[in-house]
Amino acid sequence: MNEIDRHILTNTNITEKSALIWNIADTIRGLFKPHEYGEVILPMTVVKRFHDTLLPTREAVLEEVEKRKNITIKDGFLRRASGYNFFNTSLYTFDSLLADSENIETNFRAYLNGFSENVQDVLANFDMDVHITKLSKNGKLYQVIQEFNTEKGYMGADRISSTDMGYIFEDLVKRFSESYNEDAGAHFTSRDIIYLMTDVLLSTDKATLESDGVAKSIYDQAMGTSQMLTAMQERLTLLDRDAEVALYGQELNPKTYAIAKADMLIRGGNPDNMQLGNTLTDDRFAGFNFDYCISNPPFGIDWKSDYDTVKKEHDRGEAGRFVPGLPKRSDGQLLFMLNGLSKLKETGRMAIIHNGSSLFSGAAGSGESEIRRYVLENDWLESIIQLPNDVFYNTGITTYIWVFDKDKETHRKGKVQLIDASNMYESRRKNIGSKRVDITEECRNVLVQAYGEFQNKEYRLGERMAESKVFDNLDFGFNKVTIEGPLKDEEGNLVLKNKKVQPDTSLRDTEDIPLTEDIDTYFEREIKPFNPGAWIDKAKTKVAYEIPFTRLFYKYVAPESTEDLALKIKALEESIVRSFEQLSGQDVKVDE
Repeated sequence: MNEIDRHILTNTNITEKSALIWNIADTIRGLFKPHEYGEVILPMTVVKRFHDTLLPTREAVLEEVEKRKNITIKDGFLRRASGYNFFNTSLYTFDSLLADSENIETNFRAYLNGFSENVQDVLANFDMDVHITKLSKNGKLYQVIQEFNTEKGYMGADRISSTDMGYIFEDLVKRFSESYNEDAGAHFTSRDIIYLMTDVLLSTDKATLESDGVAKSIYDQAMGTSQMLTAMQERLTLLDRDAEVALYGQELNPKTYAIAKADMLIRGGNPDNMQLGNTLTDDRFAGFNFDYCISNPPFGIDWKSDYDTVKKEHDRGEAGRFVPGLPKRSDGQLLFMLNGLSKLKETGRMAIIHNGSSLFSGAAGSGESEIRRYVLENDWLESIIQLPNDVFYNTGITTYIWVFDKDKETHRKGKVQLIDASNMYESRRKNIGSKRVDITEECRNVLVQAYGEFQNKEYRLGERMAESKVFDNLDFGFNKVTIEGPLKDEEGNLVLKNKKVQPDTSLRDTEDIPLTEDIDTYFEREIKPFNPGAWIDKAKTKVAYEIPFTRLFYKYVAPESTEDLALKIKALEESIVRSFEQLSGQDVKVDE
């Protein structure tokens, strides 16, 4: 099945299920405020997903409970009986709950308490207890369970794959977010972006991945509901259906973490690989190394409250994750980049999304510049891809995918590939928040081709164009030197101290000299002829790195000639006159 056909099937499931679940929110209208609907309905969706998934093996689990009733530790037996890493020992089902409306709250709580401990963690992070009390007290709990228990509301893993369920959750979160003007993009990165990231990451490993016995680990440091991880797994198993893929992720938001863990439980993966906590201050995967890292961390978000903890780890030097430097406290996205790099194996690869500030923010010697210096001088940065504007749900700003490789292919060593994909998209028929364009499969194939060919070349798809340029790492570095001029007294004599000419601070200037140039040679050629008394204070020289992406892809367009402009103005005047004559029914005389 090709991607288009798969999306048609998937979208049908999404439309049907998400619409049904969305409509259930009508039952709690008035009891909960619109911004609270998702907090009630999403957890119930997860519970119903668990319920339906376990139904086929329910009797086997209950038989095992009876058989092992005298054994204290029996979780392993129950997991094997359920066929999953979780189970439910309650005698209740949604059908039997509805058969006893008078005791719906007590029985529903008993049903939830029957879940295994790993599911209890999911429910706790959803704050289910508070919502159940409110629903029951107002006579809505029975109605909500009833609405979920329709034939169309079935959500078992035997009918709905984890991938499709991920899409359903994605669609629901977008619906709930849009209903009260919250950013859906805080939870989800759209699949077209994710697939571009995964396909680029996997393109250089394709030959290896198509062989037998492949085992890979994938990490997302800001996983949301884990859609990046599951999409990466999907791509890997398309190359090798027998590949062993282990997913690891950390998330700060308890509710999105709960969805991610629930999904992992049903997928059959290790739910302990999904961790709750602040990645910057509470690294839940210290000492771990992964084959791939893929993430879209927050950018433009301050980390002032995390500063003391992060600074303490920075001061540990090579023993910590943030050794090269710290960015401004107003934007911590480069900290996530450093964390991701610290988690890669020696052959590991990473794709991470940044906004434009990561390319150039910070002066020479600043934390931002030192971080760019760190990754370039270690030769880990492989490529940067500029995405189209308006491709995210929650922002229309320019964004970039940074691609890293701890062990570059020989022909890529010492070089960085920049790809301008800002025009490689298709406009959407209907906007979703700020998302107005899609990177279609055809567009993505062009970009993966451009990445793989590693050439200075333009690529076209109809009227769309992408451009690839390859640079040496040193092309992005420069020495910021301080140029001093001599201090003179009122009579024009040089002011000396210890027989040395003193600098005049009013004449002080700086010059950015490319790393590819010798400082003294450059000075003699470019500065000395125009400022004979000047000299370089080499103690103040600082190395800096920035990536002026826009400037490197700038194309000069000559302005229109005055003759062409005059013709356009004349044509416009004539059009205005004709329109006025048609409206007024009067002739208009125009002065030549």
